[in-house]
Amino acid sequence: MDILEEIVRTDNKQRYSFNDDKTLIRANQGHSILVDVELEETEPPEELWHGTGEKYVNSIDEQGLIPKSRLYVHLSKDEDTAVKVGQRHGKPVLYIVKAGEMHREGYKFFLSKNGVWLTKEVPVKYLIKQ
Repeated sequence: MDILEEIVRTDNKQRYSFNDDKTLIRANQGHSILVDVELEETEPPEELWHGTGEKYVNSIDEQGLIPKSRLYVHLSKDEDTAVKVGQRHGKPVLYIVKAGEMHREGYKFFLSKNGVWLTKEVPVKYLIKQ
């Protein structure tokens, strides 16, 4: 139990959490298999951010953001976080996501316990490359 508590407490992305009585541990987001992560639909801010590497730009520009092997597309609440995410993939490229417009047009958004915004896809028309 001490090791699990250490993992939950020290993970810099806050990927894991316990239930109230610490009898269960779970990943907060990032699943590649269907898992009920108990996400509630949440109205997003007008703009969210997506950071990626240069090697993915052509694909994103053609088909938008898709979850690939994940269940959701992961979005950041601010530019600084998106830069950090993009740097993991080489030279970062940033996109602004018109999340408010998407939501008004029927797309659903969820906010994970560790602050990552999630949605099923982001079509090209809602992306602004920086």
